[in-house]
Parts: sequence; C-alpha cells; structure tokens
Amino acid sequence: MIVKYPEDEQEFREMVQSFLDSELTDELKEAGRKKTSIWQEPVSAAAWQAILYKKGWVAPDWPEKYGGTGWSARQRYIFAQECARYGTPGIAPMGLKMCGPMLIGHGTEEQKEYYLPKILSGEHIWCQGYSEPGSGSDLASLKTSATSDGDDYIVNGTKIWTSHAQHSNMIFALVRTSSEGRIQQGISFLLIDMNTSGIEIKPIINLEGSHELNQVFFNDVRVPKANRVGKENDGWSVAKYLLEFERFSMSSIELRRLLTRARRLADETTENGLKLQTESTFQKKISELEINALAIEMSEQRALASIESGDSPGSISSVLSAIGAETLQKADELGVEIASYYGLPKQPLALEVGYEAIIGPELFLPVTPSFLNNRMRTIAGGSSEIQRNIIAKAILGL
Repeated sequence: MIVKYPEDEQEFREMVQSFLDSELTDELKEAGRKKTSIWQEPVSAAAWQAILYKKGWVAPDWPEKYGGTGWSARQRYIFAQECARYGTPGIAPMGLKMCGPMLIGHGTEEQKEYYLPKILSGEHIWCQGYSEPGSGSDLASLKTSATSDGDDYIVNGTKIWTSHAQHSNMIFALVRTSSEGRIQQGISFLLIDMNTSGIEIKPIINLEGSHELNQVFFNDVRVPKANRVGKENDGWSVAKYLLEFERFSMSSIELRRLLTRARRLADETTENGLKLQTESTFQKKISELEINALAIEMSEQRALASIESGDSPGSISSVLSAIGAETLQKADELGVEIASYYGLPKQPLALEVGYEAIIGPELFLPVTPSFLNNRMRTIAGGSSEIQRNIIAKAILGL
C-alpha cells in the first residue's frame, strides 16, 4: 500500500526524516506509541507542538503568509506520512486544523492578527462548541442563546461532547441570535474565552474509561461582539465551511499506522506453532484493509489537489469521513482479534509516559483502548448516516 512519489520529492522526504531523527525524543516516541485516540495527552502534545513551532512546521496546511510552510499538497502529505511512520505524538487539533483555517477564510484582519499567532504557538488551546443535548446531527436546532447587550452578547445554554474542554482556554461556538426565519438563519459564530465568568465544565467518561469528553454550561457569559466571526445570524455558513475541514481528515495516515501495528502484532503472535503473520485468514483480512486504505489515500490526494488550487474539500469530505471511519474501525477490530487475551487487562496508568509496570508486551497495550475510543468515529463530526445523506444530495443529486 506504499504510494511512490516522483524522485524529486525524495529529497524532501529525507529532510523530514532527518528532522524527526534529531527531534523526536524517546519520551515523545513512547507517547506516540501509547496514543489511543485522535486526542493526545496534553503534556506530550504541547511538547511536540513547541518543537514544530520552533521549526516553522506546526501548520503545514496554512498559507505561508499566516505561518504556514509553503509546502505543496504532496509535500504536506509526505510530512504526515513520515510523522505517522515515526509515531509522533498528536497535537491539539481544534485550533490548528479547524479554528485557524476558519479564521483565515472568514475572520477579520484584527481577528487573524490576534488569534492566529496564539494558535501557532500553543498559547491558545481550542475546543468546539457545536452539539447540544437535543441538537447533534440536527445541529441547526441548537438552542444556546446569545442576547445582544450593547457591545457584548450574553450567552446562556449548554454544549455537549466537547472534547478536551478541560484542557482548553478557548472555545468556538455556535449560538442562536435570532429565532426568526429558517433555523439556520438565526445562528452566529462566537469565539469565547473559557476563563470567562459563568462557564462550567462537567466531565463525561467515555466507553474506554478516559476523560476526553465534557459538557460545557454557559450561565450569563459575557462575550464581546468583536469575537463574532462573520455577520450576525450568518454563522451557519461559517460552520459549514469549518465542517468541511473537520470531515476532511486524512484517515489513510491513521490507517497506515494501525495496519503497520497489526502486522507487528501478528509477527509477535503464534498460533499452532506458526507466526500469525503467515496465516492465510490474517493475510486475507489485512490485505483487504490495505487495498481500502490505498483507495482512500488516492481520494485524499485528489481532495488535497483541490484545496491547493484554492477550493474547499467540498462533498468529498463526507465520502472520506464515512469510508475512512468505517475502515479505521475494521482495522481496530483486527488488532483486538490479534491481541486476544493481551487486550483484556485495563491498564490506564500504563498508558502514561514513563510507566513500566505493564501486563504483557507494550505493543499490545493501546489496542483495546484504541478499539473502544474509535467506536465514536462513525458518529462524531456527523454520523455515517448523515454523511451518506450529504453524499446523496450533493454528489448524486438525489
């Protein structure tokens, strides 16, 4: 499933490899190996972001004038591939992958000047305030209100499934500023300081037993109108633009990591005296997944080319989101099948960097937590069913 790039790009790949060889410490490698979801624990995430920021490589997807690298789409892809191959930690994604591109596309010059440098440096860690207890897939029905009060809005309501809100100091949120007309027409997009009086965070423990999710409550929270992105009541168009970047996640990169791990797991596992790696059923399952991953990778390349030409990812984001999430889950299922009884012990402390009292080989440690965490992949950011509705309408014209 390796895609061969033109020879003139090999020099770039080698430059990335040299950087990773010199900067990726043993502690950061361990953090990458123990990563079980798209969210990295904050200490390692901040450390890796600081290294990338110093190098000027923290936001490869951004335009160069705003702190991006100036790399081509293919170079950015190679960089992501090598980071996955080396097992780098993740970095907080909401600012760099979502809020930043949204501000570049829709923010005022003052907002760009203030927020973008803080996103790059890691001073601002962002979370997303979209879903509500009664508004998930039907997001436009949201009820969190923002009432005008002079130069401010007064925000009241609640957001749910807010990933890493407990580690964030900023949140971008959809709020209702009008109840007139179509429900999409009364929504505005606000940038809110999480340290503002009236904000309360309550944890939601997920299936795997970790604290990634939260419910955020807003009780008379005062937000300057200068923190609104776009026009009042036009936040839905900003949100749709941003969601294209959320749904366009390069899942083939994560798939490559999971399938490489599956082959390593199979190489460490014996059945009837033979390595599982040589067993025909395993070979059939992993080959099917690798073929799917290659097809996803080619589609991602087309989407990246579209972005590089100045277009948004468009509806292909929904295709990649649905197929990518479902294939990731199948890769996780294969990992659990291989791990067998090594995947049974619950070892949350062992996932911490530096912890050595592990039951079984370390290689098997993240398999079950990863499987449990990734159950949400076909729901979060728009369920697979919602993605297929978008595909049917926007691509097939149904």
